[in-house]
Amino acid sequence: MALMDFIKKQFIDVLQWTESGDGTLAWRFPMAGMEIQNGASLTVRETQIAVFVNEGQVADVFGPGMYTLTTQTLPVLTYLKNWDKLFESPFKSDVYFFSTRQQIDQRWGTPQPITIRDKDFGAVRVRAFGNYAWHIADAKQFHSQIAGTRETYTVQELEGQLRGLMLQHIADAVAASGIPFLDLAANQIEFAKQLQTATAPEFEKLGLALDSVTLQSVSLPEELQKILDQKIGMGMIGQNMGQFMQYQTAQSLPKMAEGAASGGGVAGDAMGLGAGLALGQVMAQQLGQGLGVGVGAAAAAAPAQSPEQIMAMLEKLGDLKSKGILTDEEFAAKKAELLKKLG
Repeated sequence: MALMDFIKKQFIDVLQWTESGDGTLAWRFPMAGMEIQNGASLTVRETQIAVFVNEGQVADVFGPGMYTLTTQTLPVLTYLKNWDKLFESPFKSDVYFFSTRQQIDQRWGTPQPITIRDKDFGAVRVRAFGNYAWHIADAKQFHSQIAGTRETYTVQELEGQLRGLMLQHIADAVAASGIPFLDLAANQIEFAKQLQTATAPEFEKLGLALDSVTLQSVSLPEELQKILDQKIGMGMIGQNMGQFMQYQTAQSLPKMAEGAASGGGVAGDAMGLGAGLALGQVMAQQLGQGLGVGVGAAAAAAPAQSPEQIMAMLEKLGDLKSKGILTDEEFAAKKAELLKKLG
């Protein structure tokens, strides 16, 4: 009877895995009712690792190559099963194949704005996205921590966990980079490098290596975008108070024009412009006092306007007159004053 049972058994003499390209990371060789023939052939292709598991305990691990399975090539399994060196009978063992191929173009992104600390603004809310690449570096660790005894395990099943690890360390990356938030968009490579450094240890705990990280976009909140625009404008005009007031006035003109075109708010806009000019005069006076000079001296020190600037101002005044913001008398008086400067 024992002889008949032995004859009915199916023996495996070739173990290999041909990847199907469906994103499978781990695949268990089908062993139901079968045993591995001593001296069987094991083929592990490039970007693969084969792992023998005995009763839930990881035994021998094989990298790319072709192997003949004997007690010499299976030292750990031989020890676990207490085989004699001359053992030649078939044996049972779970065999798992793992793909070490690099998983590229994996996407990460913030579904909702996340709060980070910034040295300029304290706490800001940011949205960012990019991609990353990784591969299985430690098959034993990946088997024990992630794949387990399942027949297959895919990239898609792991994607959400890895994306969460990336998002979890964005704040750490910003802090480690030392890059002000307003400059992040111009320093994407450095930020991505810091994000990779901050996240890589978490990948290692799963038996993975984080190969690369890219940052494709950082979205500035609307309120910070306005501040950035003002910062750019101030950088263009420098520290000249007169030019600063011209810049502020120019910024208010489109709003005033919109109010005039819609038929409402013209008086309020004009009053707002007058208040802004008055505030500018007060600021100029305080600046002059702080520097120990009078307003007149500060005005005298200001550079003369070029003919092009004067003509541009005349055109703006003409627009204000046509929209009813300036009266004919106000326009004529200002026009005469500017024309004297041309003379």
